[in-house]
Amino acid sequence: MFPERLRALRRGQKITLKQLAAALNQHLGPDERPNTASQIGNWERGIRTPSYIEAKKLSEFFDVSLDYLTGKEDHDDYDLAKLFFSSKSLTFNHTKLSSEDRYEIFQLIDGYLTGRNHRQDTDKFYSKQEELNLHFN
Repeated sequence: MFPERLRALRRGQKITLKQLAAALNQHLGPDERPNTASQIGNWERGIRTPSYIEAKKLSEFFDVSLDYLTGKEDHDDYDLAKLFFSSKSLTFNHTKLSSEDRYEIFQLIDGYLTGRNHRQDTDKFYSKQEELNLHFN
């Protein structure tokens, strides 16, 4: 599962093996060896398996969880509420969101979902009611 996910993520971002290796080599630790295109190609073909450190660098680069990358999870879901209150920098259409912006957007989404759930409950109630015939003959 890992080779397929890695290949799909890389191709989805339209980057070459060489470009991915260069990106992973930007922040090498003191005892880390640089990644190479052929090494990553071997990972994608399932010939070799990356170390935990390499897998973690890949998950951070592609912004996915290790569970997703290794196939333990089918989806890499994000909880927007956690994202809004995280320390990650957030932008919308190239505009950085301030902490006030993040809170206001959180409130808008929360209000919308609360209202939607209420409307659905109301619709269920009225759909069970008998329709009133107002046509008098």
